[in-house]
Amino acid sequence: MPVRGIRGAITVGKNAREAILDATRELLETMVEANSVEADDVASAHFTTTPDLNAEFPAVAARQSLGWTHVPLMCGHEMNVPGSLPMCVRILLHVNTNVGPHDIEHIYLRGAKALRSDLRPESQPATNAGG
Repeated sequence: MPVRGIRGAITVGKNAREAILDATRELLETMVEANSVEADDVASAHFTTTPDLNAEFPAVAARQSLGWTHVPLMCGHEMNVPGSLPMCVRILLHVNTNVGPHDIEHIYLRGAKALRSDLRPESQPATNAGG
């Protein structure tokens, strides 16, 4: 069975532990539901935050909410590129699946929708990147 990557991102309202965990939970739950991911199929997950988010490790949400105690999880910071989207959590899930790469649903929520407007359905309006 091949390993596929599922990407996701979400913006966070403030640099606070609960805000980071709530946003990460929302994103993870949406990614898992949209792609019918079972915990046993997750090979690993890589979480990043922009440098302005450091109040908590986003991987804590996966352990607390989804019970991913045996999934290798890693956290890091995104590059601090001038003009890039602030207050953002990004996730890359590595999942064992027979689903083809064109059938993977990558999830971008809140202000992070601006990161991948090419994935947005035509009927969905663009959002403010700072949101």
